[in-house]
Amino acid sequence: MDVDAFVVAHRPTWDRLEHLTKRRRNLSGAEVDELVDLYQRVSTHLSMLRSSSTDSALIGRLSTLVARARSAVTGAHAPLWSEFIRFWTVSFPVVAYRSWRWWLGSAIAFFVVAIAIGFWVASNPEVQATIGTPSEIAQMVDHDFESYYSENPAGSFALRVWINNAWVAAQCIGFAVVLGLPIPYVLFQNALNVGVAGGLMFAAGKGGLFLGLLTPHGLLELTAVFLAAAAGMRLGWSVIAPGDRPRGQVLAEQGRAVVSVAVGLVVVLLISGLIEALVTPAPFPTWLRITIGVLAEVGFLAYIIYFGRRAVRAGETGDLADAPDVVPTR
Repeated sequence: MDVDAFVVAHRPTWDRLEHLTKRRRNLSGAEVDELVDLYQRVSTHLSMLRSSSTDSALIGRLSTLVARARSAVTGAHAPLWSEFIRFWTVSFPVVAYRSWRWWLGSAIAFFVVAIAIGFWVASNPEVQATIGTPSEIAQMVDHDFESYYSENPAGSFALRVWINNAWVAAQCIGFAVVLGLPIPYVLFQNALNVGVAGGLMFAAGKGGLFLGLLTPHGLLELTAVFLAAAAGMRLGWSVIAPGDRPRGQVLAEQGRAVVSVAVGLVVVLLISGLIEALVTPAPFPTWLRITIGVLAEVGFLAYIIYFGRRAVRAGETGDLADAPDVVPTR
């Protein structure tokens, strides 16, 4: 069988079934009959493709479509807990996983800029003089940087950190509406702040203190910011280069996927804020605090890779409109 010709011939049928499935709550009687007929036809198409094609992405997409259509035809409304589980095992991780190139690119660019600025500040007394007077810099490196993490009660400090980090991530998500163009500037501003602080601390011989205080929470916190930036920039690029699909359809799909990232990052940044409030200032050995931060980071990445890869293999996209609100009954 010529798979390409088969796809061209039957794509309108698949698109129509997808459209009816998404509108399952508002169908007329004739449309319900059409939904049942298309479900049976597309099920046959899927069976034919499974026996003659090795295109896992196409088979995954049709499998998901047939499953959703079957649920719409024979199912009952899914309980809230199943939607909650689907979000954390499909919608959020698959969007993060699919954005890994943008995510990694954002991280590399951030650290290149931050490290370059840090070296520049640390090796140039003239640059340090433009940042502050010797007494102001001494106050920052000898007192302010460390006391920042312990001068307020842990609860209020965690809330403040969470709000601040959520605001940075929200900026990256929000700038998706203007194709993500301001996002590199937001990342640069944060890289500048990290680079300047690091340069001053290393110049004063307190690089170990700087890394010991920043690493426990900073790994997860920055990872969340990079993911937000990746989602926003990926949406912008999908509008600029939508491929062979209508630009409006791509924008709608990616926009809903960005919403998944925004909701997921609320929890990720809350965890980061708790680590910053409870672990960073704790009187633990530096190696223990850093280990806790590394374990949180590794755990988050492992979660994204495991569930994201599994969802990709199943043909999921993270589009919230694809989440079924029904479960099959027998």
